Amino acid sequence: MKYDTDTIKETILNKLHEIEEKENVIILHAVESGSRAWGFASPDSDYDVRFIYVRKKNDYLRLEDTNDFIDWELNEVLDINGWDLKKVLKQIHKSNATVFEWANSPVVYYTTSMWEKIYDTAKSYFSCKSTMYHYYGTANKNFNEYLLDNYVKYKKYFYVLRPILACKWIEERKCTPPVLFDDLKPFIDKELLPEVEKLISLKITMAESDKAIKITPLNDYLEKNIAYYKNLLENMEDDRTPDWSTLNNLFISSIQ
Repeated sequence: MKYDTDTIKETILNKLHEIEEKENVIILHAVESGSRAWGFASPDSDYDVRFIYVRKKNDYLRLEDTNDFIDWELNEVLDINGWDLKKVLKQIHKSNATVFEWANSPVVYYTTSMWEKIYDTAKSYFSCKSTMYHYYGTANKNFNEYLLDNYVKYKKYFYVLRPILACKWIEERKCTPPVLFDDLKPFIDKELLPEVEKLISLKITMAESDKAIKITPLNDYLEKNIAYYKNLLENMEDDRTPDWSTLNNLFISSIQ
């Protein structure tokens, strides 16, 4: 089922405003995540909306715990949830790949100058090892969980292939990988590229739940690279930034 882009965007913006009103928060950044941000959604793909929000200062000074996330909507069209700024800054300190993906999504529903300042700071916390380990773990988990049977969901190939290509990007360029799959395609081995192009063509016409016979050359390629990055990461030095002071100061200034 296809959805009208303008109508969906208006609906999403209305939902974000509703969240601000009912949760008493300010949304700093809201984007599309998942296959729509990657550039090849299935006909029945939902909209994975992710946002970052900040509460008022007094909310952070309460003795009782406050949730650091908001799950707002989950249905066949919309999947909307977000993280509190405090949680985001803690994840930035770890060089969490999810935060960088939200920051670099090509589909931005809403953003602010405050978020731009936050992300400028986040870039200095990027760690090749931590971020690559996230992508390796995602690829390894999805490969073993979804791609070992004779018939597989083709969309699951991208949950393994894209993280592997992100690892290749980081290994070579030492910076955050792009979200769009097309920007990662130059890192695919030339002899495998026709298989991947065919897979993309099939993916955008197949329903999310459709299965087809596994693609053996692609499975072999993925398995080889998963083993390669496992070994590489075991021998990489930790390159995380230990400093907390910059993030602490940023948090304090953001909640004033």
